[in-house]
Amino acid sequence: MIPIQRLNHAVLYVSDLERSVGFYTRVFGFTIVAREGRMAFLRAPGSDNHHDLGLLSVGKGAKAPEFPYTGLYHLAWQLPSIKDLEKALHVLVAEKAYTGASDHGATKSLYGKDPDGNEFELMVLLPRGEWGAYEHEAPIQPLDLAKELDRERRR
Repeated sequence: MIPIQRLNHAVLYVSDLERSVGFYTRVFGFTIVAREGRMAFLRAPGSDNHHDLGLLSVGKGAKAPEFPYTGLYHLAWQLPSIKDLEKALHVLVAEKAYTGASDHGATKSLYGKDPDGNEFELMVLLPRGEWGAYEHEAPIQPLDLAKELDRERRR
């Protein structure tokens, strides 16, 4: 057994490095840690990692794989609170990056795509004491953000 602790970073192929760096710095507040040739390494605010995201430019003519395909489905980034999820919704809509939302029981999620179509999830993990039946379930249900905001206020 290999003792994995957590995912440290992800690296994405992108067609236009500057466009992607702009998207991730503007939308998520990542900062540029380093640039090496066709790559940029970005760190999330408050992260202890050297970098959380690497972007590797493969050229402006690159095309995304057509569905169905194998490989990465999405990256999931955890946010501190439902209020942050609500704010994220407005940013994603303004950036035309929003693709949907789901309530997975123990997690509440928004989904989006970057300029190259790489999918991501922004999620809030409920306190474990609130998981209840969702300890061993992961439903896909509509997200009622107003209900979740009210529940967070009552905590």
